[in-house]
Amino acid sequence: MATPNNVTPTNCSWWPISALENDAGKGKDGEENQDPTDPALKAQDRLVLYHWTQSFSSQKVRLVIAEKGLPCEERDVSMPLLEHKEPWFMRLNLGEEVPVIIHRDNIISDYNQIIDYMEKNFTGDNVPQLIPEPGTPLHSRVLQYRELLDSLPMDAYTHGCILHPELTTDSMIPKYATAEIRRHLANASTELMKLDHEEEPPLTEPYLSKQKKLMAKILEHDNVNYLKKILGELGMVLDQIEAELEKRKLEYQGQKCELWLCGCVFTLADVLLGATLHRLKFLGLSKKYWEDGSRPNLQSFFDRIQKRFAFRKVLGDIHTTLLSAVVPNAFRLVKRKPPSFFGASFLMGSLGGMGYFAYWVKYSMPARGSGGHWLPVPTGKCHQCRPAPLGETGTPQDSDNRSSTSVSEVFTSHISQVLTKTVRDCPGL
Repeated sequence: MATPNNVTPTNCSWWPISALENDAGKGKDGEENQDPTDPALKAQDRLVLYHWTQSFSSQKVRLVIAEKGLPCEERDVSMPLLEHKEPWFMRLNLGEEVPVIIHRDNIISDYNQIIDYMEKNFTGDNVPQLIPEPGTPLHSRVLQYRELLDSLPMDAYTHGCILHPELTTDSMIPKYATAEIRRHLANASTELMKLDHEEEPPLTEPYLSKQKKLMAKILEHDNVNYLKKILGELGMVLDQIEAELEKRKLEYQGQKCELWLCGCVFTLADVLLGATLHRLKFLGLSKKYWEDGSRPNLQSFFDRIQKRFAFRKVLGDIHTTLLSAVVPNAFRLVKRKPPSFFGASFLMGSLGGMGYFAYWVKYSMPARGSGGHWLPVPTGKCHQCRPAPLGETGTPQDSDNRSSTSVSEVFTSHISQVLTKTVRDCPGL
């Protein structure tokens, strides 16, 4: 029976990748397109990663894999669609959290253990070492900043900035989602109170206890004074990192090498810092912490790390971060329950086309005064996810009472669903 951490089954080849007849748990290109003669895909060396694109821990693990250049089958587990609570995934991790990695006969479901496992088993010729050898000054620096960056309460930043957009600037999250999220949280709180007073609650006590703890955690993150406090502490951490980056400039002055957080070598500390800055920018905190010119070394670091192949591959364009989470969920839901007046294939094509067209219009229109040249418009807002007009209740207005589902309804409702499920069901962000 699987446990939340390391599991060693006799043979992983029998393990159920997914019990669903849809995209859940499937590789991006599908197994049928893989070359069975490729030694990287042999059973004994096969890497399979279960993740969700918006999970912060998943992003860091994927960045490590990409920086090492390892072939890996990535299988998306949609938290908004509650796939992490389905039996096939709970057999991998009873903790219902991503990421989970399978290699040979090992199943590892703890984020830090995954990083350590990758570093121990995948370092050598043509595979970069992200944690330097023990006993060196570089090693102690990397461990210091690994501990510091991993200690940041990213779940609190994420929940708090979604629930209090007034504390952010140019957040990528649509503003209309906040009211919808609060409504769902209120409903969830009411349901928990009902379950707690039933004589024979249909849920087990461990599940009820876990949900109560999660709700208490979110309520704490909804406290604006608490949020301001931890954001102030974040500023002090970034001041320390800014000073460390300045030390590197003085330490390696006159030497021709690309400087990173701990030295001339790109390490795990840089992966974690890059992922952290990416998430803070997505939440609308970059202008407050480094894009205002207050931390130029941090700005330079972020500009350089975004150009790395691994970061472009894993995180992509930050303006399409939310879109990349919404569209796959819409595809899956449509394949399960296609709308009555559209074929599933046509609707999926329309969703993809609409998302691409919206992004193209908002970010590729000629900038004013550009002389007709096509340039990106750096608005910093997720306009490609613009919702329908909101009614007085905070929900999209319905022009009529038809029961069929339109393309725009599926698309915009999933933006709210992704964010709501993220806040309500995903503590490990």
